[in-house]
Amino acid sequence: METTSPKVPQLAPEQILRAADYVELVWQEQGSEEEKAALAEFHADGPELARLIGEFGALLLADYLTAVPEEHADCESAYVAGQLVTVASRYLKRWCLASGAGAHSAWIAAGFLIECMQEVDQVHQFLADVRGDAYAGQLAAAA
Repeated sequence: METTSPKVPQLAPEQILRAADYVELVWQEQGSEEEKAALAEFHADGPELARLIGEFGALLLADYLTAVPEEHADCESAYVAGQLVTVASRYLKRWCLASGAGAHSAWIAAGFLIECMQEVDQVHQFLADVRGDAYAGQLAAAA
């Protein structure tokens, strides 16, 4: 019986860019009228935003926040980190995909991801890396 989802969610590059933009907006939001309007625009699509952030969170946790160097892939700590990522991703996605999940769920999930990124490095750098990888994939798909 398979109880885990695939490690890497299938998100289109434009979905990854949209999710990164939202997380960065939540992270930097200072209450200006422009920022409030941008958040309201994202939040207008609450259930879809929640699903997107759930999938994006799984991607971020698996591929960016807990990446294990190849030379340590067979270590017990890598196995434990992988299991923790699986569980955290599964619960994040379940929460964001739950019936009635919307903008509030997306906001809290983004906050969780921001806290994870701040624990290990700079939020801006993680999001720049994610955007760069998504952009590179978009260019390869267009070629």
